[in-house]
Amino acid sequence: MILTINGNPLDVEVLGADDAPLLIAHHGAPGLGSKNEPKTAFGPLADLFRVIVFDARGSGRSGDTPPFTHEQWVADVDALREWAGAETFVMAGGSYGGFISMEYAVRHPERVRALVLRDTSADHEHNDLALTNARSSTRVDVDEEKLLRVMEGRVRDDDDFRDCWRELLPLYDFDFDPGTLDARVDGVDYHYATHNAAFSENLHHYDLTPQLPRVTCPTLVTVGRTDWITPVECSERIAELIPGSQLVVFEKSGHSPPADEPELFQQTVRDFLVSRAL
Repeated sequence: MILTINGNPLDVEVLGADDAPLLIAHHGAPGLGSKNEPKTAFGPLADLFRVIVFDARGSGRSGDTPPFTHEQWVADVDALREWAGAETFVMAGGSYGGFISMEYAVRHPERVRALVLRDTSADHEHNDLALTNARSSTRVDVDEEKLLRVMEGRVRDDDDFRDCWRELLPLYDFDFDPGTLDARVDGVDYHYATHNAAFSENLHHYDLTPQLPRVTCPTLVTVGRTDWITPVECSERIAELIPGSQLVVFEKSGHSPPADEPELFQQTVRDFLVSRAL
């Protein structure tokens, strides 16, 4: 369904019973990601929760009304919570969606009954680690100019964004299947301006490390062992900062344990939420 949230149309999907506890899941890769990613990761929990997944402002099939800022994306999450009629909810997010999830928990601690993070970082320092990992990869011979255009938010247009994504996509999986590349590249709605805002503007100011020790809700931090863009040490740092949080490293996963080790990821998240959020 299309909902107008804070003056912008969002493509929203609701899974599960209306009277179940609420879980809102935020996708990663602004301008590139979509609700399909969190639907795969958290949709199976619809037997326990009312799960809301959506294309964020400036991504997927949602509208492109600026600003594309952390503050605005957090405000959109809170408006979705209000639309759903929930006082508290489980906040979940992967990669850049993890940035927004942690931002929400910092700004609205009274609203978050539990926090689930996947392959994310508490600050922008992961960018240097990611550049090193991409350059040293034996899987692909990365074009340096394309790599820097993506990581610095200097993508020229949607066609260039698509071309750069094709170049970097093989880095993400634990086991990459070249036969899936065309379909995965073709299955994306590209919004280069959103990506550029996120990577050239937002990330320069992104640092939640001083605030995370004040997060008090139960928190699960998950990460794939071979994640190139938000490596394991980033999740270890988050787990150190958030009191009482649980860290789980998926040994046969890259940037997306829900795709690389789906059964183990689902059981891990389910066990955590049943014990800490229901």
